[in-house]
Amino acid sequence: MAVRDPDVRLMLRVRDRDDQAAFAELVARFQHRLVGIMHHIVGNKEEAEDLAQEVFLRVFRTRAKYTPKAKFSTWLFTIANNLALNALRDRYRRLQLPLELRDSGSLAQRPHVPLAAHRDAPPTQNLQDRELADVVRRAMDDLNERQRVAVVLNKFEDMGYAEIAEVMGLTAKAVKSLLCRAREKLREALQAYIYMDREPPAAPVEE
Repeated sequence: MAVRDPDVRLMLRVRDRDDQAAFAELVARFQHRLVGIMHHIVGNKEEAEDLAQEVFLRVFRTRAKYTPKAKFSTWLFTIANNLALNALRDRYRRLQLPLELRDSGSLAQRPHVPLAAHRDAPPTQNLQDRELADVVRRAMDDLNERQRVAVVLNKFEDMGYAEIAEVMGLTAKAVKSLLCRAREKLREALQAYIYMDREPPAAPVEE
């Protein structure tokens, strides 16, 4: 694993030599991605930043026990997944509204496919883009915890079923089922907006 994954080699330096420079490099490589994942899951940027910091603290505190059984990113995102889900459950227990809708919500600041309108776009386009951002955000927030995590890892981290299964402690078949149900729910939630400017396709005629 260390031969195939340079991040594993860095983590082994952290484990074996308390190499601060290697740890700083890991933080630099993964901090932005980790905050983005946490943001999509918990729906709040400040909380996402705190959780990402806690992930790295746990990595360093448990460095002596590190065993490279998978890619470093898989191990890191497993820790992140557990912390994010615990944070959501703590929120529910405190009787707060789950995943409040706000401007910094789930997909409002998606780094790779920004939904914000271009500054030169016409006002009607800006309005439609803001409406789409709100619809997508609400659709993501309506997914259950595990569905949301699976979608985030699949779409934002390009993870396949097997790797997501390892992160979430599930089987690949269970992950495939989660994603299938999540995509169906998202399709239903977004259908009205998708066909806003045109007629939806006609239903097939039964013979």
